[in-house]
Amino acid sequence: MTASVIDGRAVARGVRAETARRAAALTAAPVLATVLVGDDPASGVYVASKRKAAVAAGIGDVHRHLPGTTAESEVAAVLDELAADDGITGILLQLPLPGHLEAARLVERIPPEKDVDGLTIHNQGLLARGEPGLRPCTPAGVIALLDAGGIGLAGSHAVVVGRSTLVGRPRAQLLLGRDATVTVAHSRTRDLPAVTRAADVLVAAVGVPGIITRAHVAPGAAVIDVGIHRTATGLVGDVDQADVAPVAGALTPVPGGVGPMTIAMLLANTVTAAESRVSGR
Repeated sequence: MTASVIDGRAVARGVRAETARRAAALTAAPVLATVLVGDDPASGVYVASKRKAAVAAGIGDVHRHLPGTTAESEVAAVLDELAADDGITGILLQLPLPGHLEAARLVERIPPEKDVDGLTIHNQGLLARGEPGLRPCTPAGVIALLDAGGIGLAGSHAVVVGRSTLVGRPRAQLLLGRDATVTVAHSRTRDLPAVTRAADVLVAAVGVPGIITRAHVAPGAAVIDVGIHRTATGLVGDVDQADVAPVAGALTPVPGGVGPMTIAMLLANTVTAAESRVSGR
């Protein structure tokens, strides 16, 4: 058996096309404001990609780039200004931030209805209660990939390896919302391979290159690789792709799997925020 590949680039193209159609149907174009603090090269490239994709989808682009030494009060003032601007549909504060800034405190300055990253306590609370709201982009992208791959979630056993508030926990909540039975594993889990081998759907978001091998995967399982790491030989994920591919039933590649979906879902969230404003929800 060789795993079928779930092509994140192709799925993301579809999401972007639908997002552009929805944006064009609005009377006023949605506007995404991005805030970048400092000059981290990876963050700079990522924000540039988000801005370019937004414009291509018919979403307006507003950008604030602040020096890495900017005081937290000044970053907060920029976020408050964008929050008060009725012309701004969505606000994204690029993470991680320089070490002297408290990310959680600053994220909370974003109004929930403009929180297109789905990271405020309000939106995370809505997710936990199973109520409509803006969802974190990467976890939402994982669900879209599973759907595109024809992976049935209702009644399945899903194991999420990773418990971060940005990725692991919201992904578990989204899977629960699709009627999967969900186990969350992490760095303290005893006998991790025994836990993950019970999964019909295995989502790896550990942050350790190649930690998931064939010993962790049940034959025919769908494996979603959220990790991305730059190494001397190129980009790799949390899954040892060559080792797992002969065992898994479906597998997302790195690169070209979950990565493209994060930006696609950000654009979709921005349009959803605009639609909600129009409808008064």
